[in-house]
This record gives sequence, structure tokens and C-alpha cells, in this order.
Amino acid sequence: MPNQKLTPAQRAMVDTWEAHMAAEFDTKSTDATMATMTAGPSVNHVPVMTGGVGARNVSDFYSRYFIGHHPPDAKIVPLTRTVGNDRIVDELIYEFTHTIDMPWMLPGIAPTGLRVRVPLVVLVDFEGGKISGERIYWDQASVLAQLGLIDRHRLPVTGAEAARKVEDPAKEPSNALIARAR
Repeated sequence: MPNQKLTPAQRAMVDTWEAHMAAEFDTKSTDATMATMTAGPSVNHVPVMTGGVGARNVSDFYSRYFIGHHPPDAKIVPLTRTVGNDRIVDELIYEFTHTIDMPWMLPGIAPTGLRVRVPLVVLVDFEGGKISGERIYWDQASVLAQLGLIDRHRLPVTGAEAARKVEDPAKEPSNALIARAR
């Protein structure tokens, strides 16, 4: 992502957030992840309400259901980042082949072996230089459609084309679902 002109406090937030993500995805350390957070953090994956409130619950969630529950080919493609005084908003594409159990995103769904690309928006709140909360949004219908779990031809939902349109608005037509409904 292009560098924004950041204050030292904003730069510190970005560094903390990037250390947090590295602990989740690279070193896969719950302790290192929790070290970036306040004593009473919250995590909410909004579409499926997975996560936790309070250090004990968040730590349990990370260690049991999140860290280590990303397929080997999982990739995060950063698109945009907005840094405020006490919040970072990241827009990204999360892509993976559903080859392992992913209870944080797909609770109760056995691996399908299918490929998924979905836009995510992550809001990261800070207090005292540490992460106090995360809210992560994505289109669960798009994920389920790509996995063949809902009939995208009978419902007004999209698949990977939604991610392509976020990356480049001209890559996919607008209003395709409206035209299909007529």
C-alpha cells in the first residue's frame, strides 16, 4: 500500500497492527498476537460472530479456532488502508483453497477443496497503543456460493467476481444481478 504521511502515533499503530498480523499468520503465536492487544480486547468476525470478548476468550479463540486454521495457500492481498487517530481500516482480498477446517469463517463446514476469493474490511481499534478491538466484515454469501453451498443462480449473490470488481471496478459489470432478475 502507498505510504501515507503518518504521525509517530499513527506509525506506531501501523507497526503494532502489522506485528499482530505477523504473529497470527507468520509465526502463528497466540502469545505474540495477544501481546499486541489490551487487557480487555474484543474480536468479532461479523458475518459468523466468531471471536471473543476479554483476553481469556480472545486468546482461546485464537489458539483453538483461528491461528493455524488458514489453508497453506491462504493469501492476503492488501488494497487500501486508512489510518486515523485511534483506528486503522484495511480493505483486502482474502484468497484460499478450502482444504482444511476453518471454524473461524466456516464453522461446521468440512473442507470442499474449492478456491475462494473474498473482499474483507477490517476495523482495528486502539487504546493506549495496543489493539482494543477488531471487527472483520466479508460477504458470507459470496464465500458459500464459491464453495457450492448455496445456489448463486437462484439467489441474488455473487462469487469471486465481487473480489475482482473491488480490485478493479471495470473488471466486472455492474447491475448483473438486476439484469438477471428481469
